[in-house]
Amino acid sequence: QVQLVESGGGLVQAGGSLRLSCAASGRTFSRDAMAWFRQAPGKEREFVATIAWHGRITYYADSVKGRFTISRDNADNTVYLQMNSLKPEDTAVYYCAATFRGPQANADEYVYWGQGTQVTVSS
Repeated sequence: QVQLVESGGGLVQAGGSLRLSCAASGRTFSRDAMAWFRQAPGKEREFVATIAWHGRITYYADSVKGRFTISRDNADNTVYLQMNSLKPEDTAVYYCAATFRGPQANADEYVYWGQGTQVTVSS
């Protein structure tokens, strides 16, 4: 059974940091692009960051550029999202996703999804 399981969410004050993890199981994702998306209450799911299978290519949404860093450890089948300088507008459920089609911002191209982890940033 293929699974992506996110962890590391929680409540943090504005300006604080969190590190999200996404552990993959059921198959190897070492050749897949991985990404983080988020969905705030009443809003559409939006792209946050993506990383190529080799880790040398990353893309970020403009809203998180310079504050968030995506990384991966293929030996552990895990992808991370380091979030610094958090803002209240970063409050959302964060989802991990995987695709064999290369790193991209289009959620429709991602085949595997996790259940999400809640991040709440208080002002």
